[in-house]
Amino acid sequence: MERIAVFPGSFDPVTKGHESIIRRSVSLFDKLIIALGENAGKQSYFTLDQRLSWLHELFGREQKIEITHYDGLTVNFCQSKRAKFILRGLRTSADFEFERGIGQMNKLMSPDIETVFLLCEPEYASLSSSIVRDILRHGGDVSLFIPEGIRLSTP
Repeated sequence: MERIAVFPGSFDPVTKGHESIIRRSVSLFDKLIIALGENAGKQSYFTLDQRLSWLHELFGREQKIEITHYDGLTVNFCQSKRAKFILRGLRTSADFEFERGIGQMNKLMSPDIETVFLLCEPEYASLSSSIVRDILRHGGDVSLFIPEGIRLSTP
């Protein structure tokens, strides 16, 4: 059976931390689906098209990576793609507590799907899309925090 994983996120914007998790996890699975999810509780800073474009720019040539978007429950999306794994990156213990709760609920809803946690590299432990957006809002330079070749500007 093919080992398919879904890496869900808003990628608003994509950061070096996201890039690291994706590049490090590709060898763990036969296929990795980067799934840009729409969170009803959040207003996106960048458009869906911008975020998809960045992901395609970074990973579009990778044979084992598919890039798409979805609405609804992540486990339902995983089932539609025959994915048996949800990949999540962890920066801090707070991330773990939050992600553990979601992972346990997903396990109750879909017992055949496993959540896999990958620790971020130490240099990305304090990096988040929220911080990058805040720096942008205040006119700061975010080039240290986003993948090379990605250009962000305030929407």
